[in-house]
Amino acid sequence: MADLPELFPGFETRMVEGEGATLHVRIGGEGMPLVLVHGYPECGVMWHKLASELSRHFTCIIPDLRGYGQSSVPKSEKGLAYSKRAMGNDIAAMMTRLGHQTFALAGHDRGARVAYRLGLDHPDRLSRLAVLDILPTYDYWRQMNLEYGLKMYHWLFLAQPTPLPENLIARASTFYLEHTLASWTANGNLSAFDKRALEHYRAFFSDPERIHAACEDYRAGAGIDMDIDTADRAAGKTIDVPLLVLWGGRGLSPDKNPLDVWRDWATAVEGQAVDGGHFLPEENPEATTAALISFFKQS
Repeated sequence: MADLPELFPGFETRMVEGEGATLHVRIGGEGMPLVLVHGYPECGVMWHKLASELSRHFTCIIPDLRGYGQSSVPKSEKGLAYSKRAMGNDIAAMMTRLGHQTFALAGHDRGARVAYRLGLDHPDRLSRLAVLDILPTYDYWRQMNLEYGLKMYHWLFLAQPTPLPENLIARASTFYLEHTLASWTANGNLSAFDKRALEHYRAFFSDPERIHAACEDYRAGAGIDMDIDTADRAAGKTIDVPLLVLWGGRGLSPDKNPLDVWRDWATAVEGQAVDGGHFLPEENPEATTAALISFFKQS
């Protein structure tokens, strides 16, 4: 993937060991370390519209999750290597190797699931946490019904046993990718996405190993991730660092106030809707950047 366009001028790129995976990481800026974690079906490139401004305030550390982008692809069955606990452990190990014991963390979509899991599993590592356009996995599955199942059909489709979704996606990977991206935006098209970023998304999404990894991510969501979330809810476990919740006013969150849901999971919750669909950093980078800076600059 060496010929892909560069969207992070002034940032350095490293390969950093996680915990069982090698992560492709972009690093730039100065100040408090802020990790930015992407979601599906993207990679770390999704933060490119925010990176320049955020790097004026923070040392931005932007990994590709295991199996995504240009990171390594651990072998997996039934989602076990792609649990959000395993992915969160990658991030924690990466930050240890980069010399940061404590850091702030923002995640979008699947990356937000990694982020809140890390907050529950490693409470001593985070200073602040932000999640973009999700509810906890537990709450999504608990409210799955006809209407929501049609809206979130990919949760059910991608979690099917291998190789069904892998084979179907591989036969028209660009169509599937672009349909997914467009259908989750407020405008229903690809106009929010930089053409150079789309080159990155198409490149990794055309790789059969990475298609499988993304399916394993969702199999984990329907299996081990749900089991871990359910155990934490039963135990009353909470995130005890300040939590910012942002969601698209026309995004994928259900028709309930996300703040009410997150207050069952965290002790200090604030947040707001951002105009746009699911892909806040690309559909409305100005408002998303402003909200993140305001939150993470607080002591």
